[in-house]
This record gives sequence, structure tokens and C-alpha cells, in this order.
Amino acid sequence: MDISPLLVITVLLILAAEFVNGWTDAPNAIATVVATRVMSPRLAVVWATVLNFLGTLAGTEVGKTIGKGIVAPESVTLLAVCAAMMALVFWSTLAARFGLPTSESHALIAGLTGAAFAQQGLSALQWEGWKKVISGLGFSTFLGFLGGLFIMTAMYLLLRKVSRQRVTNTSKTLQIFSSGFMAFSHGTNDGQKFIGVLALALLLAGVHKEFTIPFWVQIIAALTMGLGTAFGGWKIMKKMGKHMTNIQPAQGFAAEFAAASTIQLASHFGIPLSTTHTINTSIMGVASAKRFSAVRWPIAFQIIRAWILTFPICAALAYLLVKVAGILT
Repeated sequence: MDISPLLVITVLLILAAEFVNGWTDAPNAIATVVATRVMSPRLAVVWATVLNFLGTLAGTEVGKTIGKGIVAPESVTLLAVCAAMMALVFWSTLAARFGLPTSESHALIAGLTGAAFAQQGLSALQWEGWKKVISGLGFSTFLGFLGGLFIMTAMYLLLRKVSRQRVTNTSKTLQIFSSGFMAFSHGTNDGQKFIGVLALALLLAGVHKEFTIPFWVQIIAALTMGLGTAFGGWKIMKKMGKHMTNIQPAQGFAAEFAAASTIQLASHFGIPLSTTHTINTSIMGVASAKRFSAVRWPIAFQIIRAWILTFPICAALAYLLVKVAGILT
């Protein structure tokens, strides 16, 4: 089968988006372990790169939700996928310049929605997939915060008679594993999303007759996200791990374990959620367990504003790109 130039461009844009996903979301897994100085930034990035790669290969349920559950494949074209990827790359790169952790998950979903709406209107949207998206908002926001709050509160109660030094030393060891768990979980959810988009592009181009996710697609996506992760995301890492609150090893472990557990639960049910939201709300929950004012809320609200803006901006950008492309062609 001939490979069209448009398919090649679409695949390259998807891989660019996956690279940006790994680049800007690296801090999700390692911001706390770097902030507590348990790992050096470079070692932490290598750790996250390996676990992100392995997590991306761990399943396909989230990929199926994104590839065929958000928009009806028969209602969109490769042009719509291109527009969605361009919107995501532009917005995520712009936000990263200011150190703001945006959600590539929401950027992806919003971009696909805006592009599909431009081509086919509301009929292009799949309600079954959107129910999972809405569930993901609840998972990332409430379970992330409450999980961090609960685990940290339990640790305060259980370890109140243990010396501070012993708690710190033990937490440093545990945090190495919890950061790896977080990186692996990021791969199982965020990494899979772009696997789903790649599979969708292959279906739209006629390479496959039905929606399927071959293993080689998983490998390509995993390698691309791993490469993006290796570049880190230092401004975002600093804002998450140092500016929003002061994180100690025990708090870092609690935040990572709560966030990673939430993400794993969502991935099991094929629910696409924002790993950025989940780890940030977990950090807020952990800090709030000590006292509510431990969170620097002006910084937190700055991050929240970036989350809120992601949906309308990426949807509008993708919509406009499709319309402009239609006029030009």
C-alpha cells in the first residue's frame, strides 16, 4: 500500500506531540524526588525515562479510548489529527517557556474535539469516551488531592513517635521507588494516549481496515516519549517541586505514591486522565495535611489557570487550523 505524504506528516506531528508529552511531563514523575535531593536531576531524568518507556508498553486500554472513543473515526480525516497535534505542540511549548505544567491529555482531547467539530459538528463526538474523560477529571482532581492528604495524615499518626532522622532516611529510599512508580504510571496513561492517535491515523489512511494497535506502534511511541523525557523540563520541575510548597522526602513519597496509585486505577479502566493534575493535586493534598497554608496558593492558582485554559485554547486552535486548511485547499 502506498504511504501518502499526508500520513507521513501526520505521523511526524504525532511523534512531535509525544516528544513534547515526555519533555513537559518529565517533572510529573521526578519533581518531588529532585526537590528533596534524593536524586540528582540528571539521574532522576534517566530513571524516569526508563520507567516511562516500560509503562507505555504495559497496556492499550487508554489508547483504545483515545483512538476510537473520543471522536468517531469515520467522522474525521488525517487533517483533523494534524490540526489537533499542532495545537497541542504550540500550547504545551508556550506554557513550558513560562514553567507552567499543562496537561497534554487535555490538550490532546481538546484538539481532537475542536478539529472533529470543525469537520462534522457534534455528531463526531463519542459520548462513551467522554464519560471516561469526565471520570478522569474527578480521578485527577479529587482522588489525587484526597489520596495525598490521607496518606500523609496516616504517616503523621503512625510515625509520630519515630525520630525525624529515621523517618527521613527511610523516606529517601522509599521515594526512589515511588518516583519510579509514578514514571511507570505516567507511561501507562499518557504514553498510551498517543499510541491511540497513531493507530487512528493508520486507520484513517487505510493502512489498517479496523482500529488496532500493533506492538511496533507501542515501541515507536514509547521510544519517542522516552527521548522527550530525557530532555527534562527544568522550569516546570522547579515550579512544581520548589515554588508551590516545600517538599520533604516523606511528603514526596506520599505525593508520588498517591498520584501513581490513582493513575494506575484509571489506566486499568481505560480512563484517560491528566498525570499533571494528579501529581499536582497530590502535592497540594500532602502539604495540606500539615497545614492548609503550607501550599503557596498563588502559585497553585497560577498552575490551575493554565489547566483551565488548555481546553478552550487547544480546541479553538485545532478548529481554526481545520477551517483555514479547508479554505486554502
